[in-house]
Amino acid sequence: MKLTRHLLVWAVLFATACTRGPSAGTATAAAPLTAVRFGELVGGDGTVRRDAVVIVQADRVLAVGTGDHAVPAGATVMDLRAYTGIPGMIDVHTHMTYYWDHAPGSRPFGRGNTVRTGPELATVAMENARLTLETGVTSVRDLGAGRYVDILMRNRINRGEAVGPRMFVAGSGLSRRQNNPFTLAQIDSFVKAQVDSGADVIKVYGSTGTGADTSTVQTFTYDEMKAAVDAAHKYGKRIAIHSYGAPGGRDAVRAGTNTLEHSIELDDATLAQMAKQNIIYVPTVDHNRYYADFRTDYGYTDDQARGLDQYRAKNLETTRRAIKAGVKLGMGSDAVHMMFGQNTWELGHFVKAGMTPAQALASATTIGAEVLGMSDRLGKIAPGYFADIVAVQGNPLADVNVVLKGVKWVMKGGKVVVDKR
Repeated sequence: MKLTRHLLVWAVLFATACTRGPSAGTATAAAPLTAVRFGELVGGDGTVRRDAVVIVQADRVLAVGTGDHAVPAGATVMDLRAYTGIPGMIDVHTHMTYYWDHAPGSRPFGRGNTVRTGPELATVAMENARLTLETGVTSVRDLGAGRYVDILMRNRINRGEAVGPRMFVAGSGLSRRQNNPFTLAQIDSFVKAQVDSGADVIKVYGSTGTGADTSTVQTFTYDEMKAAVDAAHKYGKRIAIHSYGAPGGRDAVRAGTNTLEHSIELDDATLAQMAKQNIIYVPTVDHNRYYADFRTDYGYTDDQARGLDQYRAKNLETTRRAIKAGVKLGMGSDAVHMMFGQNTWELGHFVKAGMTPAQALASATTIGAEVLGMSDRLGKIAPGYFADIVAVQGNPLADVNVVLKGVKWVMKGGKVVVDKR
């Protein structure tokens, strides 16, 4: 039903009054209204509206309506009726601080790179943040960085000192590269140290595997993973466990991880347990495509590239089986270095594995918000949610490539951060 102009204004004022907290000042109440118009709007909750109008005040969506009558008097109008609106997307596995300046004789992973302080790295890595926004990704979960540079980046973005996606960060990941034992008390202390340093989520490297190394050797026992999970939950944080192989993945699921990253060849019982316990799978299929494509920059051999392709095929097959088992999937790129700007390519693999484009989009919106524990604020275009909105050229529910290649305009928190019209 179409609201009259007067009724919508009343609804907007009423919503403002209801959503103002006790600390909200008159500045919020007086914030001007913006009406963003779309030819169609895919709201993230399964709804599709034609001739949609999204009313934005400050950093939030205030109301969603249709037609001319939904535009309040005095509102600033952004006419995007040539496009389809979708929620700002969420990349739940990035490494934003992995920046390469292409210095002569250098490689992306360290060799010959310019030595930078943490604040210097946080500054130059904002290029990764900018490229991420251009893909329509307005929030990321960043899973592991040295020297807490991820926290520096997050804080600068939150303070408005830099433009980038909303960052949820892990600080340092718990890792065992050598055969050094951890006591359960040490694991608890490590987790607490990340929380005290400002981490939003805990990361555990439960197996080998990174870059061209597609080995799957489990590096933490079930008991150690369980100690990390229990500590994270005790301190009010979610946890992500990296495991390239099935044994580590199985133990991570038994331990109660919130998300499982990468794992291949998971057995049917483990997939069923994931579905039952609502453990979200983040397969990151596309990151091995990226490493193979950029093997010259990394100095990887053709044999290593073939190994990456072989792992990716197993990764895709596990993704297909997870979808059939009813496991929720989150879109995670595992983006590093030159992969920023390709953050959403994972969705193409999800469709190839059996998802519809609508299901793939949900993995990057509503399920991504669930991964972050932000389902009441992110992942949808609805009243009370952050005004994270993307305009794409075409119908994303018919063709996933519209999301991958058709992003034209991006709003994050009520501010236009990308405009390619």
